[in-house]
Amino acid sequence: MWRRLAVPAATLAAVAAAFAYVGAVDPNEPGHYPVCPLYRFTGLYCPGCGGLRSAHAFVHGDLLTALHDNAGGVAAYVAFAALWTAWVVQEVRGRPVRLDPGRVPAAVAGALLLVFTVVRNLPFGGWLHP
Repeated sequence: MWRRLAVPAATLAAVAAAFAYVGAVDPNEPGHYPVCPLYRFTGLYCPGCGGLRSAHAFVHGDLLTALHDNAGGVAAYVAFAALWTAWVVQEVRGRPVRLDPGRVPAAVAGALLLVFTVVRNLPFGGWLHP
């Protein structure tokens, strides 16, 4: 069983290390991270804009700020936690892990991401700006 859990454990360790780094190195301080190229050249917010600030706030337990900086990022953190937990449960049970959401859920996720991106760049979507 320990062999089956090696990859999920390594994945969790890598994600935890990334969150620890972003939690320790504040993205709100200039010069630590590169500026989003889309925002720099067009002034438009991509779906990832504010993601590092969101992760920093999330690590420090400030959920409202994390949601303000990038609500899609917070949804992705929760989705990762749920998928990782399901992965570990399947590995412990000795069942093969299948991640095949199909076309409809993938299309819905893509549509939600597109709507999030468009709305945050419209005048009434200012509450979604990082």
